[in-house]
Order: sequence, then C-alpha cells, then structure tokens
Amino acid sequence: MSFDWVTNGPLLWEAAGQTLYMVLITLVAGGFVGLVIGLGLYLTRSGNLLANRFVFTVLNVLINLIRPVPFIIFLVALGPLTRVVTGRTIGIEAFTFAMCVMASVVFARLVEQNLVSIDPGVVEAARAMGASPLRIVRTVLVPEALAPLILGYTFLFIGVLDMSAIGGYLGAGGLGDFAIVHGYQQYNWGVTFVVVLIIVAVVQLVQVLGNTLAKRALRR
Repeated sequence: MSFDWVTNGPLLWEAAGQTLYMVLITLVAGGFVGLVIGLGLYLTRSGNLLANRFVFTVLNVLINLIRPVPFIIFLVALGPLTRVVTGRTIGIEAFTFAMCVMASVVFARLVEQNLVSIDPGVVEAARAMGASPLRIVRTVLVPEALAPLILGYTFLFIGVLDMSAIGGYLGAGGLGDFAIVHGYQQYNWGVTFVVVLIIVAVVQLVQVLGNTLAKRALRR
C-alpha cells in the first residue's frame, strides 16, 4: 500500500481544491439561507413575535419534504431547478447549488431547534421593554443561542464535507471522486488511505475549533 506523490500528488491537490470550493461556498450560502429560514420558522410559530400560520406551515412542510431525501436522489430530483439556476445539470457549479439547497434545509432545522430551547421569559422581557422583533433577534435570540448555533454550524460543515464526497457523480470532482477513481477502481489502497486521513484530520480540526468557540460563547 503506497502513494505515488509524483503521479498522484498534483491530482490530489486539485481534488482538494475542488472540495474546498464546494464546501466553502455551501457553508457561506447554505449557512446564511439556513439561518434566515430557521429564524423565520421560529418567529412565525404560534405565539411568537411574528406568528403566521401560513408562512410557518409552508417553511415547515418544505423542510420536511426535502430533509429526509437521500442526497444522491435529491441531486436527480433537483435537476430541472439546477438547470434553470446554473444552466446545466452536471459540473461543479450544478453540484454546489444542490449542496447549498440541502445545507440550507438542514441548518434551518438546527437553527429552529436551538432557538426553541431559549427561555421564553427572556424574549417576553425584551418585548415588554418595547424592543422591536429585529432588535430582539439581534440582541436576544442570536446571543442566547450562539454556542449551540456554533456547534450546529460545525455539524453542518461535517455534513457538507460528506455530501461533497459524491461530487464525481455529477462531474464535480473532489476528494471522494479522487479516492474512488484513483484508489478504489485502481486497487490502490494507498490513495484511499491518504484521502481518508486528510478528511479525518480536517474534521477533527474543525470539531476542536467549533467546541472551542462554543465554550468561549458560553462564557460571555
């Protein structure tokens, strides 16, 4: 079991760059959209600041429809919308778009669950002092749920990295595709081992960083 750095090294770094591209864009776009949707779910719940049964039901049903679908099937089902948005159904842009949609849905539910756990008395106190919904979100909800949100975002990163591993199915490349094409299919277990080692190391580093930031947020 060996890894030929002369032959496979450049291919490995190219695949790592593709994975980094997909993951970063998905974390930024999916994380932001997921935060907005999650806040919308919480705020429009019955009895909350912007209670609206119709909006809550639409968002809740949308998430419940998308989240259980295996990502590989979701890629196919999203094909028509992907073509409209990116102009194609294969390639790194098309795959990244699908990842952003799925990540938004997953993170939205995490955001909602973390916000629901906040003591309602804290929100009611802010409302009693005349704070606007936007100010309550900015100065009460987000700070109170900051530590769990950081951990949720860490979980999202790991999930996004997992999704990126099947990028080869849509011609997006990435580390997962590299491990399969140049490792598994070539019976070169050294390639597979190196890719697994890189992914495990990255996940461990991100998890440690997320735990550290969450602890600091709790101490504030």
